[in-house]
Amino acid sequence: MSMRIKALLVHLFTATGAVLAMLAMLEAVDGKWDMMFLWLVVALFVDGVDGPLARKYDVKHNWPTYDGQLLDLIIDYLTYVFIPAFALFKSGLLPGWTGWIAIIVITYGSVVYFVDTRMKTKDWSFAGFPACWNMVVLVMFALRPEQWVILAIVIALTVAMFTNLKFVHPTRTQRWHAVTLPISIAWTVFAGWAAWLDFHPGSWAHWGLVATSLYLTFAGIAQQIIPERKAA
Repeated sequence: MSMRIKALLVHLFTATGAVLAMLAMLEAVDGKWDMMFLWLVVALFVDGVDGPLARKYDVKHNWPTYDGQLLDLIIDYLTYVFIPAFALFKSGLLPGWTGWIAIIVITYGSVVYFVDTRMKTKDWSFAGFPACWNMVVLVMFALRPEQWVILAIVIALTVAMFTNLKFVHPTRTQRWHAVTLPISIAWTVFAGWAAWLDFHPGSWAHWGLVATSLYLTFAGIAQQIIPERKAA
């Protein structure tokens, strides 16, 4: 199989995220939050795999007529932002005016962030919170905190999108990569398990979600504070 065909297949693999988004949305409309999140976790897996494949088969050179980055952003907005915001609003976790504030700041702030050409740092981390609302909302479904806590987190992370705070990329940030990648995989496993059990409050997966989420949230900021050791 030629490199050109392999590059095309990578694009087509990325495009499956649109189908996964639709499947998740259909479950969300019916209020089947566990199934919605399972589809979003599958979409997250696809998004984590297609990037390394795109670089391996150099899709920009071998199939340049498809813009893989644009395709990825379209799907990411659906699966990272739009569907999770809908779930947060319709689930009752944020009733009344709190839900309206959340969906407005999430959808509006995220679409502005997505078009910011400065969203990636020199080490391929994210400059500002990378609008991973699918991960945030899933944790909210698992932990069920008070609505004021959820609203405060939503507002704080929206503000964080437009700061210079660094957030690690699961596969591309090289510093602490040996820790970040396994923790990212572990988060995906915990998320899938929690959703599979319909977010049962006694599930051990919730503790795993908390631990891995804390690392993914603060590892990049820690890297900004802790000087990197220079090779001898």
